[in-house]
Amino acid sequence: KMPLIVSASDDRQVKLWRMNDAKAWEVDTCRGHFNNVSCVLFHPQQDLIISNSEDKSVRVWDASKRLPVQMFRRESDRFWILAAHPTLNLFAAGHDSGMVVFKLERERPAYTVHGNGLYYIKDRFIRYCEIGTSKDIVAATLRHTGNVRPSMLVSMSYNPAEKAILLSSACGNSSEVFYELLTLPSDNGTVEPRKSTGHSAVWVARNRFAVLRNNQILVKNLKNETTKTIDTPTGTDGMFYAGTGQLLLRDTDSVTLYDVQQKRALATTKHSRCRYVVWSPDMSHVALLGKHAVTICSRKLECLATVHETVRVKSAAWDESGVLVYNTSNHIKYMLQKGDHGIIRTLDVPIYLCAVKGTSVYCLDREGHTRVLAIDPTEFRFKLALVQRKYDEVLHMVRTAKLVGQAIIAYLQQKGYPEVALHFVKDPRTRLNLSLQCGNLEVGLEAARALDDAASWERLAALALSQGNHQVVEMAYQRTKNFDRLAFLYVLTGNVEKLAKMQKIAEVRKDLSGQFHYALYNGDVAERVRILRNVGQIALAYLTAKSHGLTEEAEAIEASVTSGATLPDVSPSSEALVPQPALAPCTGNWPLLTVNKGIFDSGIQGGGMAATDAEEEAVGGDWGDDGVLDLDNDGGIGDDMLGSEDGEGDGEGGWEDVDDELQLPADLGPVGGDGEEDGGFYVPPTPGQSQLSVWTKSRLPGDHATAGAIDSLFRLLHEQLGVVDFTRFKPIVLSAIAGARTSVPALPSTPSLFGYPHRNWREAGARSGLPANGLRLETLAARLQAAYQLTTTGKFSEACNLFRTLLLSATLLITDRRKDVEEIRQLMTVCREYVLGLSMEIRRKELPKSTLEEQKRLCEMAAYFTHCQLQPIHAILTLRTALNLFFKLKNFKTASSFARRLLDLGPKPEVATQTRKVLAACDKNPTDAQSLQYDELNPFAVCGYSYLPIYRGKSQEKCPLCQAAFMPEHKGKLCNVCHAAEIGREASGLLSAL
Repeated sequence: KMPLIVSASDDRQVKLWRMNDAKAWEVDTCRGHFNNVSCVLFHPQQDLIISNSEDKSVRVWDASKRLPVQMFRRESDRFWILAAHPTLNLFAAGHDSGMVVFKLERERPAYTVHGNGLYYIKDRFIRYCEIGTSKDIVAATLRHTGNVRPSMLVSMSYNPAEKAILLSSACGNSSEVFYELLTLPSDNGTVEPRKSTGHSAVWVARNRFAVLRNNQILVKNLKNETTKTIDTPTGTDGMFYAGTGQLLLRDTDSVTLYDVQQKRALATTKHSRCRYVVWSPDMSHVALLGKHAVTICSRKLECLATVHETVRVKSAAWDESGVLVYNTSNHIKYMLQKGDHGIIRTLDVPIYLCAVKGTSVYCLDREGHTRVLAIDPTEFRFKLALVQRKYDEVLHMVRTAKLVGQAIIAYLQQKGYPEVALHFVKDPRTRLNLSLQCGNLEVGLEAARALDDAASWERLAALALSQGNHQVVEMAYQRTKNFDRLAFLYVLTGNVEKLAKMQKIAEVRKDLSGQFHYALYNGDVAERVRILRNVGQIALAYLTAKSHGLTEEAEAIEASVTSGATLPDVSPSSEALVPQPALAPCTGNWPLLTVNKGIFDSGIQGGGMAATDAEEEAVGGDWGDDGVLDLDNDGGIGDDMLGSEDGEGDGEGGWEDVDDELQLPADLGPVGGDGEEDGGFYVPPTPGQSQLSVWTKSRLPGDHATAGAIDSLFRLLHEQLGVVDFTRFKPIVLSAIAGARTSVPALPSTPSLFGYPHRNWREAGARSGLPANGLRLETLAARLQAAYQLTTTGKFSEACNLFRTLLLSATLLITDRRKDVEEIRQLMTVCREYVLGLSMEIRRKELPKSTLEEQKRLCEMAAYFTHCQLQPIHAILTLRTALNLFFKLKNFKTASSFARRLLDLGPKPEVATQTRKVLAACDKNPTDAQSLQYDELNPFAVCGYSYLPIYRGKSQEKCPLCQAAFMPEHKGKLCNVCHAAEIGREASGLLSAL
């Protein structure tokens, strides 16, 4: 580089100086400022000069051409100082009221991803990078016309069929907006793009692309010639690719899906100032990127989820599993279609995502270099598996991946998966909270023992009480010394023996109130009388003894009463307060239905945070403490009250202190008790998955018909074939249902046993089987011969109904061979032609023929019938009918044409002889006496409603099922051929192959 100096002065000029060791001399001058130039500097990386001035502007100059390139202006502030970042494309300028930091040009490179390749622009080259191998080569060298810099190109669109690329500049209304069209050379050489005015250039077909210019969409060919012009909706300022023949149109607050062929909007969604659009690989979902928002929509622009960011959203790419990975200035994040999102990793510098493959992110940096960043997709794959209910994958990741943190635990709690969160938690209090939330009594009991505080035991008791596990409730009340509730629990369960022990405990604790209540619960009247005498309640003690028939105690109380004191008289209507004994004491927990443990429950017990056998053997004397209420000498529960080690009492053991294992009473069930082991209650089996529900996972209408899924069958027929009247499908569907299952008689008075044969039984199981369809192509072919026979014998009404039935039956056929698919289409075509022709012939025979006009109409319909694609034997019959009618009408010229067509089909000798005679007569006077609406030389289709010709080039509507043609005025009506579909309705097409 030349040793140059740039200077700024009050003469409003920026000057370039060249220097050597001895002196400096002026080289050139940049003029343009209108006031004193305050500061000037060279661009650190490009051949540019930047200056600011007291004229309130910052100007950029081309250092080689000494010409102005750009200008930034403030209305009320003078600029005084400039500074450049040494490595980044950032500049700072100081002005009267502060400082502004700015960039000179766009840093995001124009790029596009197709398949496994990345095309992007760096400097003046189009480069190709192979994703996966990071192989990077030059695809073409650009030779731009005019002053076009790579930073001016903001988007790229690639056409793989023609190997053509569209480059577009930024959107706007100025004359600088342009796009460029180029074809990649085979030798990676230099190419000069064809430049034209417009922006947002995208491909809409193999050899067509669309450009937005002056509120119009210009559809152009590869020669850059306009073939169609479409007026855009008001406010459209941007356009994006949306598949073949469709575009996404952007305005200030919404995005519209637009069909270029139909020239109408298909769907609209709200999204403020969409900047970029990223389609999923299968084009089923689209991500709309705004400045600070990301929205995921379906193919029909139905909003599925939106995330708002506080910093700018830079780019996005779809993961192979259907997760959107996007990045901001300092983070790479993910977003699920259900709205869940999170951070994957942080970034040192901004990047632009191109593709996501496994644990690698392929991206471009601001210098246009390809980079591969490593990410950990475990978190979003874990959440995706939860959303998709793939619990086996969830459990695998729980056991193998390192998913630890309060965020993942809070997420699992929020989404209703506390049983999964148990795998990540070791803290006893958190495990207790999660176990109570998911109702896992075993884990909750383990956590409560570890915490051993009153609040934990009370919460555990509430959960156990709701589940009917009174044994855990009893343990919790004992640990919290909640004697009142414990005694009431014994009353509810009818445990009289332990109530008696509770009464002794109260006596030891000198709890007279509790002692009286326990005696009341037990019906111990003598004890109540004794307690009342001891506390000085003589009158109450006397009344209690007298009313309960305790004569000796009553007399003893009367004898003890001093002279002058009186005792109350006992009412003759008084009743004894004796509780009823329990009819059936509850010795086990409340019976629960036996169900299979969930995959996460078995995971908790079999691995992860589950206690091992070794840990259980290492448990010390706490088990004994759980079972014994030892109180101090001031009135606690001693071993002699609820049972002791030496076996005193009734031998049931109560709560004992053991070292090796917990000796439970004989009447004690498991903690999560399921009732008695001898099957004292009925446990209904868990119903399995119906084969009919498995069959309905298919996209073939025939599978839904055999499964009897009428709603889903009608939905598929409506989507694929536009069917709106399903009446004629009823006998066909009933036949398909009957033919898809076997029936075996069972025992008397019991229903038959049904079997469900599979057509893919060799490679599929019960969860992926497909029904054996009894409706076969060979069967329909045999019935087709019967329809031919009816046609030959002249039974047109019966034949027409049979052909129509065959046509509708063909929509439910299933095959796995491409050859059969073509035969199904051919069958439907044959049925359509016969139904159309026979219907027209039946109508012709019903018309009057008294006037000349009526006779002319009869001849026209007979002529149209000859153009239906029929079998030769039937075509001969139609031609003979038309020949006779036209000969009688003296239209000899047209009659001779019918005669020649008839002879070409090789009729019987007697028919051929008669036809030659008619032909000879016609050739003597080859003229038509009457003018008819029939031109045999101009190809046409017959309208299924009006039975009039629709000549080639005229607009027409078709039935999506049978493909019969109709006049445009019949759009929306029920098809007169198949009697099932709506004329002109959009449909995706029939699926018959696997």
